[in-house]
This record gives sequence, C-alpha cells and structure tokens, in this order.
Amino acid sequence: MAGWFLPVRKKKSIFARPRKETPGIAAALGKDSKEYMNWIILIVAGLCECGFTFCLGKAKLAAGWESAAWYAGFVVISALSMLLLAKASRTIPIGTAYPVWTGIGAVGTVLVGILVFKEPAGFWRLFFITTLIASIVGLKTLS
Repeated sequence: MAGWFLPVRKKKSIFARPRKETPGIAAALGKDSKEYMNWIILIVAGLCECGFTFCLGKAKLAAGWESAAWYAGFVVISALSMLLLAKASRTIPIGTAYPVWTGIGAVGTVLVGILVFKEPAGFWRLFFITTLIASIVGLKTLS
C-alpha cells in the first residue's frame, strides 16, 4: 500500500507496432484542417437551410398544433443554420461562404420540392439547378 500514489507504467507489448502518422484529408489537399472542417460545417448549414424550408412547406400543409410544431422546427433549424454559417465564415471568406450556403439551400429546396411536395421537374428547372451546382463548385475550387 506504500506505493499507491506512484504512477504505474504499462509494459509495451512485443506485438505493438509504432503508429505511423498518416496525413489527413486536409493535409492531402494542402489546406488547414480548420478551414477544411469549416467547409463541412458550411455544407451542414446549407442542408439545415433545406431542413427549415422543408418545415415551412409542411407547416403550410398542416393545421392546429401540428402546424405550430412545424413552425417551431422552422425557427430552431433556421437559427442553427445561421449559427453554422457564422462559424464557417471564420475561415472561409463571407463572399464565398454566403453564396455557397444559399446555393446548397436553393438546390436542396428545389430537390425537396420535387421529391417530397411533388412540384414539377421540367427541363429548364433542372437545367438551371445544374448551372447553380456548377457555380457552387466553381466558387469552392477558387477559394
């Protein structure tokens, strides 16, 4: 009981191999890991924008307390989306972050409208959504 306060050393196993430090995706792309993480946060923020427009569409179709619950979801998810946008714009220029966030939300909202709310999916609508996606990818590659 005399040595209870001394740290105990673990014996190394003879089978343990030394770990190699593998470069992460951010290092492979030549970016700072914070900036890479903020791009992921920005994408999640854009998906939250799709979520709050989905809640808005469902609230329009519902009545009573169900409608109130969808509106509450709209408020919570829109606040989360804005907070994530603010977090992502710490390392991503706001002139890039905001259009990408809006573009992800716009494309996602159109897709939700077509797939969930049975909105029409004409050629020109899909064509312009495709050009919007190309613009988002262009902004990402230039940043």
